[in-house]
Amino acid sequence: MNNLTKFKIEKPAKEVFEAFVDPLKIGNFWFSSSSERWEQGKTITLKYDLYDATAEIHVTEVEVDKKIVFKWGPPEEEHVVAITLTELDHSSTIIEVNEEGFNENDEELISKLVDNKEGWVFMLTCLKGYLEFGVRNLRGGLIKE
Repeated sequence: MNNLTKFKIEKPAKEVFEAFVDPLKIGNFWFSSSSERWEQGKTITLKYDLYDATAEIHVTEVEVDKKIVFKWGPPEEEHVVAITLTELDHSSTIIEVNEEGFNENDEELISKLVDNKEGWVFMLTCLKGYLEFGVRNLRGGLIKE
């Protein structure tokens, strides 16, 4: 079972890619900080200061300016996320986030899928605001209670 989210960003794929992998840029739209540059084989610690939370991701594949694949979550519920970039021209990119690993037999599947989709749409909205308009403070707007 997977959850797919797509967005169009009016920037070249190189800029979209760098927003994720550069630890100095990711804090402008998603997590507060990243422990280091995202590269294949690395384990990255992500911090989300607003929620006093950390997460580890294991980067399993990187194709520069085209694709980032990572695993996250506890081993018994680990998910694989593939971020794929398709440059339409030199000024716009389709970004696709596909998260796999949902348990089809989970009684809370629908709730988890909706929650997950909400998170990806929100992150991509923040990415669009950051890259296209220079807005760096949207990420703190989502409230989870």
